[in-house]
Amino acid sequence: MKTCKKFSFQDQDEHLEVTIEETIQQDYGLYIWPSAPVLAQYVWHNRQKLQSKSVLEIGAGTSLPGIVAARCGANVILSDSQQLVDALDACNTNLKLNNIDNGVVLGITWGQISSTLLELPAMDIILGSDCFYDSQDFEDILVTVHAIMQQNPNCQFWTTYQQRSCNRTIEHLLRKWDFKCQLVPLQSFHADGSDIAGFGMLNSPTVEMLKITMHIPIRNGDNYVTDYFLTRLLV
Repeated sequence: MKTCKKFSFQDQDEHLEVTIEETIQQDYGLYIWPSAPVLAQYVWHNRQKLQSKSVLEIGAGTSLPGIVAARCGANVILSDSQQLVDALDACNTNLKLNNIDNGVVLGITWGQISSTLLELPAMDIILGSDCFYDSQDFEDILVTVHAIMQQNPNCQFWTTYQQRSCNRTIEHLLRKWDFKCQLVPLQSFHADGSDIAGFGMLNSPTVEMLKITMHIPIRNGDNYVTDYFLTRLLV
């Protein structure tokens, strides 16, 4: 069953409303999980920084964060696995529902260094909402992000995830692939309330927001020192 949800983002005198179609009781990638409005709120909070920036959403599915980025003036590419035709169709549907004419939809499968991935234009921001769901995918996600950031060293990966287990972590993978990570407090972008843009969060599980970048050693005299921020990275 398909249904449409409206999200209303407000800040002082500015207001943005988007409509997202989701599919209930089908594939989990076509459902709006709590991590999506949290990431979308972070995008909205940083909308001034996104003007004319190039943004890629990976594992987009219903693509709420990417749609908000596009409505805030970013040049957006929505992507999901090449094998998930329904997810790619959902991306196209939600672009049309929100009258976004310049959005692009691409099939990018995590962990596969395809020509589509290598031929991406220069990217400023990568978005990922609840991509860290299945632990079997964790390294493939970071392989994909790493491939993009090798071509775009200043690119940032903004990602939200839902805490599901204290026994799973991406910390070792961040070290392996030479990333640094910052935990962004939800209250710093008004995402710690019981409602985000009309999406009820009262009974939702804990959602965390991370900002991941390439680890670049900082010269300190004749030595290079590391600059990791790996805090509470439980997924």
